[in-house]
Amino acid sequence: MAEKFDAIVVGAGPAGTACAYTLAKGGASVLLLERGEYPGSKNVMGGVLYRKTLEDIIPGFYKEAPVERPIVEQRFVMLDKESAVTFGYKGLEWGREPYNNFTVLRAKFDQWFADKAVEQGALLVNETVVLECIVEDGKVVGVRTDRPDGELYADVVVLADGVNSLLAKSLGFHKEFRPDEVALAVMEVLKLDKKIIEDRFNLEENQGCTLEIFGDSTKGILGTAWLYTNKDSLNIGVGAMLSGLIKHKIKPYELLEYVKKHPMIKNYIQGSEQQEYLAHLIPEGGLKSMPKVVGNGVLVVGDAAQMVNAIHREGSNMAMASGVLAAETILEAKAASNFSEEMLDRYRERMLESFVGQDLKKYKEATHHFEKYPHYFEKYIPMMNKAASQMFTVDGSSKWEKQRKIWRDIGTTGEKFKIARDLFKAWRVMK
Repeated sequence: MAEKFDAIVVGAGPAGTACAYTLAKGGASVLLLERGEYPGSKNVMGGVLYRKTLEDIIPGFYKEAPVERPIVEQRFVMLDKESAVTFGYKGLEWGREPYNNFTVLRAKFDQWFADKAVEQGALLVNETVVLECIVEDGKVVGVRTDRPDGELYADVVVLADGVNSLLAKSLGFHKEFRPDEVALAVMEVLKLDKKIIEDRFNLEENQGCTLEIFGDSTKGILGTAWLYTNKDSLNIGVGAMLSGLIKHKIKPYELLEYVKKHPMIKNYIQGSEQQEYLAHLIPEGGLKSMPKVVGNGVLVVGDAAQMVNAIHREGSNMAMASGVLAAETILEAKAASNFSEEMLDRYRERMLESFVGQDLKKYKEATHHFEKYPHYFEKYIPMMNKAASQMFTVDGSSKWEKQRKIWRDIGTTGEKFKIARDLFKAWRVMK
């Protein structure tokens, strides 16, 4: 392992593997390093994979990849303590090729994806921890690992080592992320009979459903819970801003247990058996928290670069897109024999021009806004649920009377104007 590579990619998650695959396919010698026993053993996401980005990398991937179910229904649940307002979309076109998205289990999917990179010519080495980047004359020239004689060299090093990247931090690309820039997510994989899943979620065979759950699921803290259907298991999890968990002195596993026992949720998972328990930090600071992503001989991709759209719960697709853009830039740099920061900065420019940068720009204020004003979750969701209950309860009152009562219950004229202002502010940061 003393030879020099064109590129070393640190981390075999979606971003790192997409980068390694594209580099190897382009004829570059690439080393893909993974600290876990195998790719996916330490990686966590809710479990939804969007098709388009991976389809651009491996056309028709879903015909062989270990995907669980194509999603035909997406539900959004506004949860209060004893009620839920639910809306969503179900489209049978999503259940046919080319599909929209799938549920996946990372332990299976990441191994498959890394194997595809190996087929293209990448060298995968597992159970290897990268301790630091090797820097010579202001340029990253390799990495130092925990293996004997573990110094490895390359023209470019790609950091795909996840949120709060220690390697990027050691290079001075970012400081320690603040608690209001990251969320802590916990998730369980629950074993459940395939037929029971289909009956409970009103699905046919090879159809999936996702529930995104807001409000009481995080006890008013900015965050969401989720419930996704796999072939014969469910992914249930909850993620909340670390700052909110600290402020309210709530442990994440306590939130997950609260969601599992919630009267609006518990029947979905009744009779299931825990298979896995996972915990992970998620970057939620968005564009405002994005660290430096380019240096002399080094690029930062995926979660390590805060590339997550927290509003739409998108991360793996952005990660893979960033990995591909990084690889394409490296191949151009290789052709020009120029691995300077100026040359590699084309990656940053392309990333900002792509859907990744555009979506991060669109929602750059959203997370910070809702973190600053928690009453959107603490007050307005319960208010909406109460209004729905009053309107749909048949008790001899006319619908006009009900509307007037709902209007009175909202509060004084000043309180109504405050709600209107808050809704306008929410629209401003989301438009």
